[in-house]
Amino acid sequence: MNKYNIEEISKISVHQVGNKGNQETIKLSNGYLNLNTEVKEVLVNYFIKPFNLNEYFNLYHDSDLAMNEVYSYASLIFDNPESLFEQSINIAKHLYENSTHPKIKGGEFYTAYFKNCELDGEIVDAIGLFKSENKDTFLKVHSMDNAFDIETDEGVNINKLDKGCLIFNTTREEGFVVAIVDNTNKGTEAQYWYDDFLHVRQRKDKYFDTQNMLTMCKNFVSTELPEKFDASKADQADYLNKSVAFFKENDSFDMDKFTNEVIAQPDVIESFNSYKNNFQEDYKIEIADNFEISNAAVKKQSRSFKSIIKLDKNFHIYIHGNREMIEQGVDVNGRKYYKVYYNEEH
Repeated sequence: MNKYNIEEISKISVHQVGNKGNQETIKLSNGYLNLNTEVKEVLVNYFIKPFNLNEYFNLYHDSDLAMNEVYSYASLIFDNPESLFEQSINIAKHLYENSTHPKIKGGEFYTAYFKNCELDGEIVDAIGLFKSENKDTFLKVHSMDNAFDIETDEGVNINKLDKGCLIFNTTREEGFVVAIVDNTNKGTEAQYWYDDFLHVRQRKDKYFDTQNMLTMCKNFVSTELPEKFDASKADQADYLNKSVAFFKENDSFDMDKFTNEVIAQPDVIESFNSYKNNFQEDYKIEIADNFEISNAAVKKQSRSFKSIIKLDKNFHIYIHGNREMIEQGVDVNGRKYYKVYYNEEH
């Protein structure tokens, strides 16, 4: 995991941003929030805790990075932190213009400035953009003499940040280093935070390379192998297990070493290399042949590498390794079977 440390808010403003498509309004404040130390600490925990800084992004634009609105406003803020409030209004208006999907909820939009943040050993400032959309109902209990009174109130659950973005003041020429969280929208409406408002793409680093190489390997094994080489489910499971094992056992990835150790067969290696070229072209990405392996990406991606053979509705066979311990065949009556060898029963 990448190391980061954000301890204190320097400045913060808040605006109310509704859904423009639903004819809701935008309400702009007239200045910074004045917060005591206790509230600042609560807000830092609310804003920062949901981030798992393994996967990074860059702000970008197809033709000119300067045309990315959030990038331009963030650059102005980093050049002059005193302009945070002025630029927070511009950013809030930009968010409002992109809040048109009928399922997008309105909410409070915070713009915060953090000084002297640590990111992988580098000390940088950061800008935080956060939005709270959902409200929870809370109970308030009051004691009066020997009696109690209870009432309800509505507010934000400080353990559930809905949307957030951290922009670190480093590698500006590449679109800064950006971390993002979105805990509410999972459908098409979710794209407005990543694509329409922030307009980001994944940062090209070891997490990027590891994630995409593993995704490509999985796709190759599940689609190309059975189609071109008539690979059985057991063969596919064996390739998946060997692929994950390679990434877990090595600190760096080398394409030649991987293909020779995992794929082995020359005709399959040739097909794999061709598939990689097509994969890069289809997804408009470039995967390096040599890169440092991200353990966080391996851990996340390996969860989807399911080495399971499902047999009708009767049995599931989980294959964890050693392809030679399982055989496939057909008996004299035409019934398909798997023969499994083992040393110990647990």
